[in-house]
Amino acid sequence: MRGAYSFVLPVLFFLISCQPQSTSTITIIDGDQIHKLTITERVPAPLLTQAGIHLTANDIVLLNGKPVVLNQAIPTAQNYTLQVQRAVAVTVNGKKIQTAAQSIGEALSQAGAQLYASDQISPPIQTSITGPMTVNYVPSGALTVIVDDKPLQIRSSAATVGGALAEAGIPLLGLDSSQPSEDEALPSNRQIQVTHFSESIVLSEKSIPFKTDYQESANVELDQQQVLQAGQLGLSVDRIRIVYQDGQEVSRQNEAETVVRAPQNQIVGYGTKVVLHATTVDGVQIQYWRAVPMYATSYSPCRSGGNTCYSGTSSGQPVQKGEVAVKYSWYLAMEGQQLYIPGYGPATIEDVCNGCIGKPWVDLGYTDSEYQAWGQWVTVYFLAPVPANIPSLN
Repeated sequence: MRGAYSFVLPVLFFLISCQPQSTSTITIIDGDQIHKLTITERVPAPLLTQAGIHLTANDIVLLNGKPVVLNQAIPTAQNYTLQVQRAVAVTVNGKKIQTAAQSIGEALSQAGAQLYASDQISPPIQTSITGPMTVNYVPSGALTVIVDDKPLQIRSSAATVGGALAEAGIPLLGLDSSQPSEDEALPSNRQIQVTHFSESIVLSEKSIPFKTDYQESANVELDQQQVLQAGQLGLSVDRIRIVYQDGQEVSRQNEAETVVRAPQNQIVGYGTKVVLHATTVDGVQIQYWRAVPMYATSYSPCRSGGNTCYSGTSSGQPVQKGEVAVKYSWYLAMEGQQLYIPGYGPATIEDVCNGCIGKPWVDLGYTDSEYQAWGQWVTVYFLAPVPANIPSLN
């Protein structure tokens, strides 16, 4: 049995080794040239030699869009397509490089550049390389921008501070400023200080008081007042400009005041219409045309406020009960005017009271023997008949 197995194994090995190897089809694309080969070999280098294709140092070969190692077998398949990517001259910032990269971004990466979105690359990095071309490449650098006392890390390839801030979405607006200024080159310490300024306008309303004008009115009773036209407050608006630096108020200025509505003066009519009234005072019926609250004091010949006794009045009458004194202007206008004073009785204006100032005042006359002290407010009635000239109480 052992001999039988030893006979069969050599026969199987012979049969297997004598079977023909499987073949595959390979298509090799080299620019405009297309080579098709039937192969049993799966290592790219001898296949390229068989097709008469010679590579330079920077050329690459792609299988399904991915580079292959020329001396290593490619995966088993029925059909293959190899594409030869020839290196071309790409001039980057005046320096030529030979590259078989498919795009500008890939070429720069192969050349050792670390690309960032803020780099300036022209043409764009996704541009396909189909032949010799020129590329302008400005790599970005790291910057620290301090905004509102907070550091912000950015990258920029801009030539100026203003350009870098605009790229980072931090444009200088209005009164904003930067250090260095926006038209300067990027600083060597790679740090930019931004100061934000903002303004607000505050409108402040303020009332304007109205004035009161007085005018005579024949429709209003004597010594009475009536509002003929109501006053109206005016309105003004102050415009205040407030400036903020990094959110903090730094100045406040009143720019202008605008009168939105002018005030309307109040007009008060003071009466000139004489009306006779009848009443009973101290049990006495009287008819009067004016009643005035007045401060009443009293005097007698030897109680006149001097060191000498004065027995006569300004009108020439003796100082006695029933004859009273008022301020000089009233005396001139109402000498002889009949009055009735509650608690004192009937009286006439016959004298001048030089000290009766500051308020409506009447000084009640007495003889020295009849003298009574007064010092109180009382309503003084001005009795009919009505004089031809009625003086003002002012």
